[in-house]
Amino acid sequence: MKNYLVLSNYQRNRLENVTEKYKQMHNDPANGEPKFIINTPTVLPDWEERLSDPLVMLKANLDALQPHLDIEDDRMATVRVDFGTAQVAAAFGCDLVIPANNLPAAANHVLENIEDVFQLKKPSLDAGWYGKLKEWTEVYLQNLPEGVHIQHPDIQSCFNSAHLIRGNDILLDFYDKPKEMGVLLDLVTEYMTELTLYLKTMISSDKEWFYDWGALWKGSARISNCSMHMISPDFYTEHILQRDLHLLRTIGGGRVHYCGTSGRVIQEFFKNPEVSGLDFDGNHHDIWELSKQVPEKAVLLQWMDPVENQYKVVDRLLAGDWPEKKNIIFQFNADSVQEGKKLLADLKSSYGKSI
Repeated sequence: MKNYLVLSNYQRNRLENVTEKYKQMHNDPANGEPKFIINTPTVLPDWEERLSDPLVMLKANLDALQPHLDIEDDRMATVRVDFGTAQVAAAFGCDLVIPANNLPAAANHVLENIEDVFQLKKPSLDAGWYGKLKEWTEVYLQNLPEGVHIQHPDIQSCFNSAHLIRGNDILLDFYDKPKEMGVLLDLVTEYMTELTLYLKTMISSDKEWFYDWGALWKGSARISNCSMHMISPDFYTEHILQRDLHLLRTIGGGRVHYCGTSGRVIQEFFKNPEVSGLDFDGNHHDIWELSKQVPEKAVLLQWMDPVENQYKVVDRLLAGDWPEKKNIIFQFNADSVQEGKKLLADLKSSYGKSI
């Protein structure tokens, strides 16, 4: 597999330059410049095949990387052992189900009665699929092409994982059993803190930077606060923020993924000084407005789902209307490598004319 994808000296040097520019986005945001990740269609094996063999999954990762190398966008050369979003929940005892051509998901909630939280034990670091993840990571490391790095595995966040462990009844626990819910959140946070440091040592000795979503970020991991649009910003501040702060402070900082619709809660995320960046769905949050609201040091990554809606942003950028914030990563889609090259060139030209 080491020879399946071989990066040329030119490609490695170019990516090293992109790496330095990513670091500048964090360390010197006023003098950074936008980054662009252009995704194109890639034929990959079904998830059943990828989940059956680490080399099949690694090959699929490398196949997905090739168009970015051809386009020469700002996608870092990274791969990932991807077992889905329910791994922390599985470690606590939730069963996993693998839907057709999809990643594993939680099949049940082990904490049906919140009163039982006092008997819930902190899992071992190889519980659930984490022992398997270590084995697959070792296979990746043995077969990783020179110049390709491993992204951090998905850990979700304390509330996301507690939500899977408890189920939707956790939304009532805010009112009925806040003490017991707090015990659950603390237990999950404590486990995730130990787990994240453990997982980080598997893939990297770098304690200041980590790869995620094809970019380079300051810190050690990403937390996914997807479920936050289901609670109020006040509840996030009262019940979740201090746990997020403890986790990120202990592991050395990180970023937030948010696919929700509430704009108010984003402001609460940035009350945590350890948050180095945020990715978000541009269909629900305006990049121009959000750029004015978040700290200057915070790197933003915008993606759009469905992708057809990206053109309202692309057209505005190509017309020369760029956000004042410079440390932004734009993720767009193109139908082919050739179209991706043109879109990238047009965006860079438009940005150059705007400054």
